[in-house]
Amino acid sequence: MRIVLDTNVLIAALLARGTCHELLEHCVVRHELITSEFILHELRQKLVEKFKYPDALSDEAIAVLRSRMKVITPSSLAIPVCRDGDDDNILAVAVDASSDFIITGDNDLLVLHPYEAVAILSPRAFLDVEGVE
Repeated sequence: MRIVLDTNVLIAALLARGTCHELLEHCVVRHELITSEFILHELRQKLVEKFKYPDALSDEAIAVLRSRMKVITPSSLAIPVCRDGDDDNILAVAVDASSDFIITGDNDLLVLHPYEAVAILSPRAFLDVEGVE
């Protein structure tokens, strides 16, 4: 399956050994992860500015993720869908990549489930679907 992980899921996966970390490890092994420069840039920016990650450590994390994910350049959505334009970028990646899932903790995206042919689930809900405890 083709999966887009929202920035908030990637942040949680990198900062803690909880559900999102387990999800990332599971998906890297079993699925094709799709991302974009927008998502990777937003991730790096939040790691450095909000969580005070050193630049070098942030760059290393992005490099590792980039090596495990397919990076695409999506088109913009024809019309805005979300009140937060950043969420439209996540949707655009998923639609352009013909993704099966967006995995997010963002309620503004979760309420759209499904969006076009893309299922939108929380990390725990996706792991439950996959049968991962």
